[in-house]
Amino acid sequence: MKLQLAIDLVDTAGAIALVKEIGEDNLDIVEIGTPVVINEGLRAVKEMKAAFPNLTVLADLKIMDAAGYEVSQAVAHGADIVTILGAAEDMSIKGAVEEAKKSGKQILVDMIAVKDIATRAKELDALGVDYICVHTGYDLQAVGQNSFEDLATIKSVVTNAKTAVAGGIKMETLPEVIAARPDLIIVGGGITGQDDKQETASTMHRMLQEA
Repeated sequence: MKLQLAIDLVDTAGAIALVKEIGEDNLDIVEIGTPVVINEGLRAVKEMKAAFPNLTVLADLKIMDAAGYEVSQAVAHGADIVTILGAAEDMSIKGAVEEAKKSGKQILVDMIAVKDIATRAKELDALGVDYICVHTGYDLQAVGQNSFEDLATIKSVVTNAKTAVAGGIKMETLPEVIAARPDLIIVGGGITGQDDKQETASTMHRMLQEA
């Protein structure tokens, strides 16, 4: 299992400083979150990759259309993984996958707002995506929802894609997440909101490696 740090609420310089504080050895993937891309543009991805060339960098674009083009731009700016929404059209998913494969990069599908998780996960698996991510968005976290049931559903139907989980994961809930055996665990505030970010990330990373 890998650990991905989601960075959403800082600027480019702040994102780089955050990874330096946490330590790149305590992370597998660093995510330039959607708010950062909206505020800073893809230069945030480019500068993060330049600062940490050995880290896998994910651009959380949440693509819905013009997928081939948007993936090509993210890859040109240093992204190793790019996200597209599971609700996007199949042609968009295909375009994203084809463009990513040209450069040996990967596509993560965010299942936020997808209603029929099992059916869509099967379709996405057949379309050749690399990761399928169950995501409890901020607005649903606020009313107490989580992703574990959806994760189990996806794991039961996919044969090729890896699975990921995101949304409100913190140290207290990490053992439950680990028990669900996703390939990738995405943590934001559960690390960035802690007093000792480095120790928190180090502990989480170790727990995933030992599981």
